[in-house]
Amino acid sequence: MIQKKLSGIVTIIIWLLPVVYLISIYNTIPQTVPMHFGIDGKADRFGSKQELVWTVIALSAVAAGIYLLIRFLPRIDPKKTARYSAGTFKKLSFALIVFFSALQLFVIKASVSGNVAVSKLLLPIIGLFFIYLGNLMYSVKPNYFFGIRTPWTLENESTWRATHQLAGKLWLAGGLLITIVTLLLPFKIGFIVFMCIVFVIALIPVIFSYRYYKKQKKSDA
Repeated sequence: MIQKKLSGIVTIIIWLLPVVYLISIYNTIPQTVPMHFGIDGKADRFGSKQELVWTVIALSAVAAGIYLLIRFLPRIDPKKTARYSAGTFKKLSFALIVFFSALQLFVIKASVSGNVAVSKLLLPIIGLFFIYLGNLMYSVKPNYFFGIRTPWTLENESTWRATHQLAGKLWLAGGLLITIVTLLLPFKIGFIVFMCIVFVIALIPVIFSYRYYKKQKKSDA
């Protein structure tokens, strides 16, 4: 019970960090700040500091909404499949809060400073998130909400397990590669590499699940 309460307190603190940070520096923020950076790393849209505040508030609201949805999935799932992965969903919801808070902090920092180097750290952060998701892939049970949810993995538990064993390895390797490569390469090239890696690690498990399912069907025939 104490551990559960402590976990909840830590989650709330992490969730509030961007808002607290924004409030602490609000008086030093210029009236006009960069709001978006192009693929070349240059600011291509500017807005008021009020827009920055509302952006952070919106991201915080989205983070809270997703967190609550994931935490309550095992209770509201009509098919009751999510309850078998309740522990995984707790880890996922916490990771999403950390990810959204990091994203907001970088948005604030990049907007206030106009420093492209700050925004360049966003892709490595996403890479670290993929590494974490890769770890979760190994333990997630069949469900309709998280994982490689193809018609073939949802139809056959053996296909689900084999696909997620592969996906876990791919997402770990892909996340590590994204983290390293996007730190070392210029932002534009790093972004292209990032998109290519995401495409590959998303597509391969889908193709694998189909082939594995067909192979299982033939062996069972």
